[in-house]
Amino acid sequence: MDRARAERQAALSGSAAPQRQDKIATVSRLEPAQPKPPATDVKVDYTRTATVRIDADELRERRIFLSDGLDPVTDAYKVLRTHVLQRMRANGWRTLAVTSPGVGEGKTITSINLAISLAREVNQTVLLVDLDLRRPSIGRYFSEGPTLGISDYLTHGTDLADMLINPGVDRLVILPGHDSFTHSSEMLSSPRVVQLVSELKGRYEDRLILFDMPPLFAGDDVIAFLPYVDAVMLVVEDGKVSKAELEQADHLLSQNNLIGMVLNKAEPLGEPAGYY
Repeated sequence: MDRARAERQAALSGSAAPQRQDKIATVSRLEPAQPKPPATDVKVDYTRTATVRIDADELRERRIFLSDGLDPVTDAYKVLRTHVLQRMRANGWRTLAVTSPGVGEGKTITSINLAISLAREVNQTVLLVDLDLRRPSIGRYFSEGPTLGISDYLTHGTDLADMLINPGVDRLVILPGHDSFTHSSEMLSSPRVVQLVSELKGRYEDRLILFDMPPLFAGDDVIAFLPYVDAVMLVVEDGKVSKAELEQADHLLSQNNLIGMVLNKAEPLGEPAGYY
């Protein structure tokens, strides 16, 4: 029995050693965690899209800021971009309407500069659509005026690819307006516009789509179109809109995803001064 007991103890001690060695060997083979690769810089080759290049200083005179250097205006739009991207990505949203209570509050300038700033994200492509059918103007900031635009798509069935322009900014494409519409609200709630939004979403699945809309109080255009987008942003000129008008705007947009208000023209050059 003493001999059997000694053999069992020897067997147990002999099996324990390999287990300990295995555990140490396993730990010694662990490698440090590798850092995540940086975001891929998305490059877009424009084949059918017309590229329009305008001098940056000339655009700056129009309050369009292409430069990505140290500048308080571009910095302000970067802050706005961060807020917008966080809300859009957190909710899985891809379409954003931009409007203002009244005329001349800077919604179009804000739409353009926000689109430029969004496109500077290395992995983000952006489509800016001029849906101010009453007073289309985005195309005129980048040229004497587009020869084709949304009105041609809505009334003549022109292919979208034939009217897109790239303003010399990587990952940004603009769908300009062209002719104005007298009965714009009826057009914005028509099956043709529903088809437009569906086609834009389907053709450009990886893009954020910004719609520059008419002013909220100019008619019922915005209300007619909002069911087709994920969210809306309100641009307000500092000191121009009364508290009652802001409350009315908030009430009109309360059934939609109002992601915030941009306080505009509170500083020189019309940059957005705040986001709420």
